[in-house]
Amino acid sequence: MRSGELREILRGRDFRRLYGTRLASQLTDGVFQVALAGYVFFSPERQTTAAKAAAAFAVTLLPYSALGPFVGVFIDRWRRRQILVWTPVLRAVLVLLVAALVAAGQDGTVFFLGVLVVLGVNRFFLASLSAALPHVVRRDQLVTANAFSVTSGTVVAFVGAGVGYLLRQVFGAGDVGTALILVAAAGLFLVAGSIATLLPKRLLGPHPAEAPVSGPVQPDAPRLVEALRVVLDGLVDGARHLRRRPEAALALGAISFHRFLYGVVLIMTLLLCRNHFADDPDEGLETFALMLGVSGAGFFAAALITPAVVRRIGKRAWVAVLFAAAAVSLLALGMPFAEGPWAAAAFALGVVSQGVKLCVDTTLQEGVEDAYRGRVFAVYDMLFNAVFAGAAAAAATWLPVDGRAGGTLLAVVAAYAVGAVFYWSVTTRRPARALR
Repeated sequence: MRSGELREILRGRDFRRLYGTRLASQLTDGVFQVALAGYVFFSPERQTTAAKAAAAFAVTLLPYSALGPFVGVFIDRWRRRQILVWTPVLRAVLVLLVAALVAAGQDGTVFFLGVLVVLGVNRFFLASLSAALPHVVRRDQLVTANAFSVTSGTVVAFVGAGVGYLLRQVFGAGDVGTALILVAAAGLFLVAGSIATLLPKRLLGPHPAEAPVSGPVQPDAPRLVEALRVVLDGLVDGARHLRRRPEAALALGAISFHRFLYGVVLIMTLLLCRNHFADDPDEGLETFALMLGVSGAGFFAAALITPAVVRRIGKRAWVAVLFAAAAVSLLALGMPFAEGPWAAAAFALGVVSQGVKLCVDTTLQEGVEDAYRGRVFAVYDMLFNAVFAGAAAAAATWLPVDGRAGGTLLAVVAAYAVGAVFYWSVTTRRPARALR
């Protein structure tokens, strides 16, 4: 990451405001997610199995991933600044409702539906952040801006997880303690919305000249059939747009491939921390927090090296190298199923995850027209989560309760190796200039 370019980006007042909105929201995401993880997976009275873990991921990821196409259509029509202002406010209200359920000891369908809605609303926020970034930095600064904002946002989410863990120590691990953590998260979401109010209303688009062919949403609420038609028309337009851009389609394939394998490894990590590395649930949560922390350090390392590497070898070649690194690190460090080596592998996978994501984000931002960018990023977000949840559901059918599955780990290693060879072959068949 070039320091001079980063300083120039940070001098942009509107970039700083957009960045501040991201940091406040993602810090709160970390607090919220630790509260949920402690309540669902690491409560002393609740036993975690592979099937239960997969069910939790499926309930919280798969259904709201289906919102992706709808999100994209609307953020290509609504003012993105307004989305960034009001979605945190809505999330704060919803989190308070979830807190009430937790305080009452609810952990069934109603509870998961509440969590589902909170996370579903976040789709609008995250997709709007990605679609808005090209409006506050120059095109030639997108790689560095992505590396800095997306990665530091992810690192801040890990910091938020640490804050959530500290609050758990203060408030306790029971139902009331978890509810109090969620109340604190609701307050932090309001901070994120207040920062977004500093952005000019029309800055982040979409602008009238960028309106899609299907036209803007009418001021009055459309009938259900009309709304569905608008969404479907938008999806068709977006698919045609991507069909003419194979670089963007390949990028979506890369992130989907990685997220499936990463989902399997993360479920293994959760089970190892809960039932193998630790003797009790509280120690298991500490170990899982450690794994997330070292993974977050890997995310940060990827932000430092990815822009410079991409400028030298291109985005596709870097993705191939990252896949190869994932295969080597998991083979060398994962097989003992020991806490220390597994933590080192978590660091390596953090580098891989963020490096691949930065390449994919930049490819889509560079190659997709702004009028379609919201829809493309929303579908991207849908794939990002749905594939992960699908991996968790698949792994739950065979993973043991303690997470130690040598055959599964070897299969993941082999898949990463094949992916590395494939992407490397793609880079060598295309001129280097086309890969940047």
